[in-house]
Amino acid sequence: MNITGNTILITGGGSGIGRALAEALHARGNQIIIAGRRESVLKETAAANPGMAWATLDMENAAAVAGFGERIVESHPDLNAVILNAGIMKVEDLTVAPFDLSTVDATITTNLLGPIRLTSALLPHLLAQPQATVITVTSGLAFIPLAATPTYNATKAAMHSWTQSLRHQLSDTAVEVLELAPPAVATDLMPGHAENPNSMPLADYTTEVLGLIERGDTPRGEILVERVKPLRFAEIGDYEAVFQRLNGAH
Repeated sequence: MNITGNTILITGGGSGIGRALAEALHARGNQIIIAGRRESVLKETAAANPGMAWATLDMENAAAVAGFGERIVESHPDLNAVILNAGIMKVEDLTVAPFDLSTVDATITTNLLGPIRLTSALLPHLLAQPQATVITVTSGLAFIPLAATPTYNATKAAMHSWTQSLRHQLSDTAVEVLELAPPAVATDLMPGHAENPNSMPLADYTTEVLGLIERGDTPRGEILVERVKPLRFAEIGDYEAVFQRLNGAH
């Protein structure tokens, strides 16, 4: 992926990692469109970054996602990259009866079905571009679970698998498929993340990610900062020790 000169759609671009990437890529000379459910947050972000575009999008609404894809292509015909960043992460207690499935439904729809639906809506356009990029955002927890957030982990593991399949199916096309798998980053994804001293500072994470992309340091199509590698490669080390260390801290 070229680091400049693109037209990039970033879902969940009004806050957290999405906003940080949007602002950093905007500063590198890319046309950025941020999307999300909260209009006020999108407007504030765009106002702070003159020239940045925004559009509302509810990833839980299948019909809305399809219509959004059509409108974005019409309004931004040069679109050649999408970062599928929107997601939710919530604690679940599986021992509570009756178990509340609303969190499960919302997490699967937002984190898994939403990105798949949006990719489906945008892929015909992206395949027609001279060069294009799809970046899925998973997590270090795709590879080793945080027991307190079981559905979140599962959606990210599924998205990792789906990304591998997409990459393989598009290997003979001009569409590059990358997977961004963050560690815990100091954002408001979950209560306490921003203040947790074990969370990677957002500015540091963004800088390292852009450096990896710019250098093409994405083996297997994965964008992995150093902090996430113990999670990503736990299965080839002492998996149980990493699992206990991760979950013991929570």
